[in-house]
Amino acid sequence: MQSIQKRIVAVKGMSCAACSSRIERVVQGLEGVELAVVNLAAESMELVWDDSVVSFDLIAARVKELGFDLDQEEESEELTLDLAISGMHCASCSTRIEKVVSGMAGVVSVAINLVTETGTVIYRQGLINQRQIREAIARLGFEARPVSARLDQFARKRQETLLRLAAMKMRLFWSLGLAAILLLVSMGEMLGLPLPSVINPHHYPLRFALLQFCLVVPIMVLGRNFYLIGIPALLRRVPNMDSLIAMGTGAAFIYSTWNLAEIMLGADAHMLVMDLYFESAGVLIALVSLGKYMETRSKSHTSDAIAKLMQLTPDKAILLKGEEQSEILVEEIEAGDLLLVRPGERIPVDGSIVKGRTAVDESMLTGESLPVSKGEGDKVTCGTLNKNGVLQIRTEQVGQDTLLARIVRMVQTAQGSKAPIAGMADRISLYFVPVVMVVAVLTGLAWYFLGGVDFTVALRFFIAVMVIACPCAMGLATPTSIMVGTGRGAQLGVLIKSGEALEMAEKIQVLVFDKTGTLTYGRPELTDLINVTSDESDERLLFLVASAEQSSEHSLAEALVAAAKNKGSILKQPETFEALVGQGIFAQVDGRQILLGNRQLLDEREIGVEGVGTEVARLSGEGKTVLFLAVDGRFAALLAIADKLKPEVPAAVARMRKMGLRLIMLTGDQEATAHAIAAQAGIDEVIAQVMPDKKADKIVALQQQGLRTAMVGDGINDAPALAMADVGIAMGTGNDIAIESGDIVLMKGNLDGVIIALRLSRAVMRNIRQNLFWAFAYNVIGIPVAAGLLVLFGGPSLNPMIAGAAMAMSSVSVVGNALRLRRFEKNQG
Repeated sequence: MQSIQKRIVAVKGMSCAACSSRIERVVQGLEGVELAVVNLAAESMELVWDDSVVSFDLIAARVKELGFDLDQEEESEELTLDLAISGMHCASCSTRIEKVVSGMAGVVSVAINLVTETGTVIYRQGLINQRQIREAIARLGFEARPVSARLDQFARKRQETLLRLAAMKMRLFWSLGLAAILLLVSMGEMLGLPLPSVINPHHYPLRFALLQFCLVVPIMVLGRNFYLIGIPALLRRVPNMDSLIAMGTGAAFIYSTWNLAEIMLGADAHMLVMDLYFESAGVLIALVSLGKYMETRSKSHTSDAIAKLMQLTPDKAILLKGEEQSEILVEEIEAGDLLLVRPGERIPVDGSIVKGRTAVDESMLTGESLPVSKGEGDKVTCGTLNKNGVLQIRTEQVGQDTLLARIVRMVQTAQGSKAPIAGMADRISLYFVPVVMVVAVLTGLAWYFLGGVDFTVALRFFIAVMVIACPCAMGLATPTSIMVGTGRGAQLGVLIKSGEALEMAEKIQVLVFDKTGTLTYGRPELTDLINVTSDESDERLLFLVASAEQSSEHSLAEALVAAAKNKGSILKQPETFEALVGQGIFAQVDGRQILLGNRQLLDEREIGVEGVGTEVARLSGEGKTVLFLAVDGRFAALLAIADKLKPEVPAAVARMRKMGLRLIMLTGDQEATAHAIAAQAGIDEVIAQVMPDKKADKIVALQQQGLRTAMVGDGINDAPALAMADVGIAMGTGNDIAIESGDIVLMKGNLDGVIIALRLSRAVMRNIRQNLFWAFAYNVIGIPVAAGLLVLFGGPSLNPMIAGAAMAMSSVSVVGNALRLRRFEKNQG
């Protein structure tokens, strides 16, 4: 029996695209592994495997054999609570805490450290919560405060990156300083900078050589990771970029050290001192380290969007218990808690307003710049900003269950996914390093044996080829753009679920719109009340109609009742009520007899409706449902009800036309109503009278014509069509159905989001193609030049130091180009 498991795990130790491609190939080749997708930029791997065939431990062990480590979070009902505990003075204090907490139901284990004043409690979710544990410790006279409770895998990884950057910066400072001195010593005279006589190579060649040796060794120690990673990878026959640097600089260092040894043994020092390449090794390591630092720093910015989203949740909240207010950490909030949120504070949970009115800034989640008015009963979302009112909120979702947390997870998943366009780069990266090593060796041998050059010159060509090759640029070309693009989309209220959806969105030719909830608001409203022959006022007629319709469940009845209540009417229950199938209703309200329905209803009762044909035609032509009202047997009024078109739709449709898209409206409405709405929207093609379960068939019909088709809907009654389309775009305002439906989710819930999504996809794919072009062009041009192609035509050779600098900058340029997507604007693309 299959037991399919899916997990995204961190991969430690990757340095270039060759690493990620190799891991992917080996893991994918294991029996029972259905999917293995490695993302170099995110340093993660998406895994899908059959646990009954292969265990995660076996997968991790196989990856370990390749020289890398998998790091996964434990998935268990057992949760860990780390505490900072103040007030402990001796061992009896820590022992007493351990004894009390360990005796609580649901606590698995307790460990209190008196020296560090910390504690770790492992407990079972559902049996006990953090607040109960902390309150138990407080009753003993100590204060316990959660530490790192919100530091999830992303935050830990980000913190590790910052620490790594700090360490890299310090090593880089010393490497560049020593490399500058080394370069000055070795090439000072050529640059017109005379050296002190005590290290002059003509008078004291040994001192000259020893000084360079003493300068290069610390640089190599500072850059030891190139050797600690590259050489073992080479020995395992899985070479990577570090292997190229290790071999290139290692060859220069060993050759130079051999010449130094000969000088020390009394050989011709004046000749050998000119064959030292310590500066090549040292400067190469320093320059490549500089490139690595810049690349790592740039890559750390690719997840800035997620970091900003995570920072929206406040650290603390105000808990209300009766009349008492207490400040608690947001991690302590439980579902059902009543919270107080003051003006200017961010809302810490998903919930409903129990008391108060305000305007809420939801821009960071939906991209909507204008605050949204909220009152009692309205839903509020974690991370949004309370602008100007005091609110009491009943908690419904907390922590990882909030909409904000789910959006963060969705963006993380998208950033870890791959676009199909990355396939070629991945395949090339897999064999790139071994091929480069062979080319470098053949280049050196060819120049030495066929070109008739000295060994030192051949060595320079060998080193130049080794260090100029850059698999990293190819490996980073796609994932960095996807990471930045999906992150920027989330900031604009557009959630793109995968790299595949992002790539496919760029190719869309046809946009199919569901009408209800997409082009319209999805709720019928009373638009017209034309008083024809009645002596009653419009307000009185609306009161009678709405009171009569209170007992009806029809959507049109809801529109009439809502209209009356909005005008302040206090409705009465009808004395009698009868639903007339296919015609309308009959009711008695306040002693008046009410007939409301279609024309047939009045005709059958011989109630004349002459003289309104023009108005009926006009209203019907506008896509509205026309109702005839009779009061006490006399024709009184016409009422028109419609699902109003969203105001931004015509302008958005016009912009989509300019983008070269074919637009179609798909609806279950009658032909006349559908064409009227489509005409208002500016859509020429209409497919009407289609039941929800048949909408997917219409999408398939378009695809069979060879058209790349996107379906835009609200995810409520068009989920099959969204799933069948090449790209499903779900309109919503953060509701669960919209988030689960479709490949792209528009948090703001209007058509402007469709334009943003399509323009963003085009911008990202253009950025990816730029990255891939430069990554491939760099290697295709750089490697032959490093191998001496220009020399054959009388041109110059490429100094290994320049080759190393070019290699370092190639990765930086790719990441830097991807980071330009952070400046993508709504109207760009």
